[in-house]
Amino acid sequence: QVQLVESGGGSVQAGGSLRLSCAGSGRTFSDYTMAWFRQAPGKGRDFVAARGRIALSMKYSDSVKGRFRITRDNAENTVYLQMDSLKLEDTAIYYCAAAPTFTINLASYQYWGQGTQVTVSS
Repeated sequence: QVQLVESGGGSVQAGGSLRLSCAGSGRTFSDYTMAWFRQAPGKGRDFVAARGRIALSMKYSDSVKGRFRITRDNAENTVYLQMDSLKLEDTAIYYCAAAPTFTINLASYQYWGQGTQVTVSS
């Protein structure tokens, strides 16, 4: 079992920045690919970014590429999502998740946090 707890959400104006954190506990954090997904009101849960066990394994959705950055600190069992140049359409609940392999497939992620709200206003 892996327990994940997100933090760092909030309200920000368009163009601003936020950093989300996801603290993991339980099984060895470094064994898992860590990812962020988001769910906007009335929509499905979409992939945002993933960071594999290997440092160079990273993937971003086209909608956030160049604006968001995912990093992980295995010593601290934490994964981060730095979000810059935020847009109105980034408003969503953001979830972190853990999977045993490097993938962007939502169904492959076994463990999920409870989510943190990000609201971007004009």
